[in-house]
Amino acid sequence: MRGGVGAGPHMRSAMRAARLMAAAVSSGGTAGPGLKRSRSEPVPRIGTHDGTFHCDEVLACYLLRLLPRYRDAEVVRTRDPQRLAQCDVVVDVGGEYDPERHRYDHHQRSFTQSMRSLRPDKPWTTKLSSAGLVYCHFGSEILAGLLGQPEDGPVVTALYDKLYENFVEEIDAIDNGIAQAEGEPRYALTTTLSARVAHLNPCWNDPDQDTEAGFKRATELVGGEFMDRLDYYHHAWLPARALVEEAIRRRFEVPTVGAVLELPQGGCPWKEHVLALEQALALPRPLQLVLFPDRSGQWRVQSVPTGPHTFQSRLPLPEPWRGVRDEALSQLAGIPGCVFVHASGFIGGNRTREGALEMARRTLAQRHEEGTQSG
Repeated sequence: MRGGVGAGPHMRSAMRAARLMAAAVSSGGTAGPGLKRSRSEPVPRIGTHDGTFHCDEVLACYLLRLLPRYRDAEVVRTRDPQRLAQCDVVVDVGGEYDPERHRYDHHQRSFTQSMRSLRPDKPWTTKLSSAGLVYCHFGSEILAGLLGQPEDGPVVTALYDKLYENFVEEIDAIDNGIAQAEGEPRYALTTTLSARVAHLNPCWNDPDQDTEAGFKRATELVGGEFMDRLDYYHHAWLPARALVEEAIRRRFEVPTVGAVLELPQGGCPWKEHVLALEQALALPRPLQLVLFPDRSGQWRVQSVPTGPHTFQSRLPLPEPWRGVRDEALSQLAGIPGCVFVHASGFIGGNRTREGALEMARRTLAQRHEEGTQSG
């Protein structure tokens, strides 16, 4: 995982080129100097439906134009079967899924494909939209080209999975009407990428119902967010895995019987890496707490969550400490330098490493006492 994860000029230039491609879609032109086809070579066409647009086909079109063979393609928005038949690739319209002919619709009754059904080595069972179909078939090639990495190498493999799980799958689920969880949600999510794309369509009572300008704006929005997410995962999230793995291997250097992980570099994204590496390294006991410095030089102690997408903590800090701050907290806990404990108990702070470590020790000791009493 360590090779090829640092920022470099190739990646930065690739990002700039990709943004030029997004601008080209918006302007209806080509992707810029050096990317033009010969006059004798026909411009490829990407077909999708006209009218109200959605996030899935916007992303599908954007991703396709990151491929060299489609980088200066014309996006044809129509439902006319004759015009679609002339397109090199068609997404989200036509009632046909045929990758050999580059037809990627998901609306037909017979369509039930997921990432797992098309790629059995992947775990995701969410029904694919046109975005997921294009990503499934071309995502590795796209990432390899942008990152300058081998298509089957560890960097592309890790980022392919991460971007599907944390970017594309959400778009697939929303477009297919799949709820995030069973039951009535506790609150509304109205600012997802799919929702923001939907708001770029004309309102029902707008005098001008032309969707072309909105589709171009949506392409800029979706393309920009995809590239920003790739840049973050490549330059921040992926390098953090090596730091977390090293900390796990050295966890017994922290005097807490291997239950506390210390990250000397604060701010790195650790939660998903901890959960994944616990399984990959077959740890005999799950980690409970993580110590790390914040940007001000103070220290935090935070519970490991019970899962990657939950606010529930494995070991919240003691209930009497929660919502108490500063000197009152120090006196209550009997630990100098306390700064705060969150009202939910998932995180606390101390001015020093030693103080934060003592907060972790006391939290573990309380858990042990509670277990002894209940036993």
